[in-house]
Amino acid sequence: MSEQALYDATTAYIQTYYNRAADVLNRSAARLAMSVFQRRLASSTYALLRSFERRRQKLAGLIEAMRSGQLTPAKLQEQQRALAGMEDVFSSKTADEEESAVGQEENEQAEDEALGGVSARSLADLEVELQKVEELLDLARGVYEQKNESKFEKLREIVQDPAYKHEKMLIFTEHRDTLDFLVRRLEGMGFAGQVARIHGGMNYREREEQVAFFRTPIADGGATYLVATDAAGEGINLQVCWLMVNYDIPWNPARLEQRMGRIHRFGQKHDAVYILNLIAGKTREGRVMQTLLEKLEAIRKELGSDKVFDVIGQLFENMSLRSYMEQALSGDAEGVQQQIAGTLTKEQVQALQAAQQLLYGDGGAVKCELPRLQEDMEQETYRRLLPGYVRRFIEKAAPLVNIGLEGDLDTRFAFRPLIPGSLDWLLPLLERYPSQARDACTVHVPADREQALFLHPGEPVFDRFRAYVCQHFADAALGGAVFVDPLAQRPYFFHLVQVVVCRQADPTFHTLSREEVLESRLIGLKQDQNGTVEECSLEQLLLLRGSRDLPPSAISFAATADDACALAQTFAHEQVAEQFAATHRQALYADMEARKRFLTSSFSYQEAELAESRQRLTEKVRLGDVHARGELTKVKLRQKELGTRKAEALAVIEREPQLIVPGPITFLAHALVVPSHDTEDKLRL
Repeated sequence: MSEQALYDATTAYIQTYYNRAADVLNRSAARLAMSVFQRRLASSTYALLRSFERRRQKLAGLIEAMRSGQLTPAKLQEQQRALAGMEDVFSSKTADEEESAVGQEENEQAEDEALGGVSARSLADLEVELQKVEELLDLARGVYEQKNESKFEKLREIVQDPAYKHEKMLIFTEHRDTLDFLVRRLEGMGFAGQVARIHGGMNYREREEQVAFFRTPIADGGATYLVATDAAGEGINLQVCWLMVNYDIPWNPARLEQRMGRIHRFGQKHDAVYILNLIAGKTREGRVMQTLLEKLEAIRKELGSDKVFDVIGQLFENMSLRSYMEQALSGDAEGVQQQIAGTLTKEQVQALQAAQQLLYGDGGAVKCELPRLQEDMEQETYRRLLPGYVRRFIEKAAPLVNIGLEGDLDTRFAFRPLIPGSLDWLLPLLERYPSQARDACTVHVPADREQALFLHPGEPVFDRFRAYVCQHFADAALGGAVFVDPLAQRPYFFHLVQVVVCRQADPTFHTLSREEVLESRLIGLKQDQNGTVEECSLEQLLLLRGSRDLPPSAISFAATADDACALAQTFAHEQVAEQFAATHRQALYADMEARKRFLTSSFSYQEAELAESRQRLTEKVRLGDVHARGELTKVKLRQKELGTRKAEALAVIEREPQLIVPGPITFLAHALVVPSHDTEDKLRL
């Protein structure tokens, strides 16, 4: 009973049912299920074992349903057709793009659903597969219980290497089952209390505690090892560590690039970062990965730069590693290795670097925009994050929704319910933070963010609080209120308006197929008795005093509110929103030629690469290379597709300004502002 025997038996099973699924119409779910086993086979025996257990459960459920008459062969086929559109999350998304549910990562949910995909057409087919799965499960258990997995033995060597023995180490895996296995084995080696873990099924608080455990120096009781899944690594920078082990290698190159970015980025203090990749070189999948990694390393040495690892995702943008693995499974591992070796070139990396320099370097499109964007961001940050506005809003709004504020709004404070249940709607978000932070809310940037809850626009607790208050009083705001302006000579209306600029959809272009909001802005409008409308400061009402009385002299003016709103809406559309839209259009027209030149240049790099490949393959075909003939056909197709993409991209640049229009005008609040007849009001100015 050996790992090789398990690999051979599992590979035979995958081949049989993958090919059977390929022969059955709309059984893409069954093929996806087989790719689950192929990935997990390359990860760990325990991960494979757990998948066999889940597959057995799925098959047993289908068999029981068919035996009881709840499921007929026709319904089984219908059920499988419904699964045909399932997404392979590992291939289609990067780790940071995954969405987590309670206790699960998105890829775990997708895998669980995929394991229900079968190629069976009858009860007998299901029973035959169940018997095979049970045999494989027994074999996997036997291998697992020997506790002699070759990949882990290699990890043991790394962990015990004197050069790494007292250094922090980050260990990545795609699968939580492998994570659980690694944590148990490391703790069994005597590292109990020294292993942190993070996975996408953890809540915010649990994840932050584990990250803090790993960031703490070893001498102060911090973890030596952090075992993590890709999804758990979202947004985490771990420059405290310079050693990373990929216990399994993602088939999505962008995920591999993200893993490296967790430690290999600005802020890393160590001179060199070591990334160790564990692969089973004697397996078909392992040989494919080994070829890929060796090719990247050879390019790195040839260029004398680590930049090759910064563009892995782009290098493989038009290459599917999953399809390569499936091709290797069919027995053509050597052909796949040749394809990879012939496709990845030093010139590709240099072309990507040149394209990035053109975009981000001196004179590049992005760099030219940076000063303006930075100025806009600084202005927006100042306006949106000004602590005074946040403080005033919380202070005034909290009592209105029966929430008390305990402490000092200028330093630290906490939310408290004034009546039972009045804070329940905010608790789920508050509980994401440590208890000490929940009792230390602040509107100022704290020195230690783990000890305080910084409330500001964009922070979940404040955003929920603001949204709840605004929704609670939305109707009242639209109903209007009376304010007193000591400087006014006559009554006037004030309108708080949301103005939007949109880019309309054009279904003839893929990149323009959906409508998009380009700008959404709040404005204040002042409207006098003559109907004249003009923009005014958003903060206008903050400077005025509210009043519960409507002066008799303003009653007739108040009665014109409906007509006044219609005029204000026309003004907002024609004079404000249209001007914003025109500004967006003018900006696109102004740099249209520059963008076309940049786009043409970018496509030229790709055209040159394909032309070189076509020339090389044509020569191979001339010399009688049968395999090269198929590759040449693919290159010709890619050249044609590239020409189509280029034409569409240039057409999109021309079309986009024409689609920019004002969006809907939304009134958020109205006010009737009346003059003051109280001399005290004028004295207070």
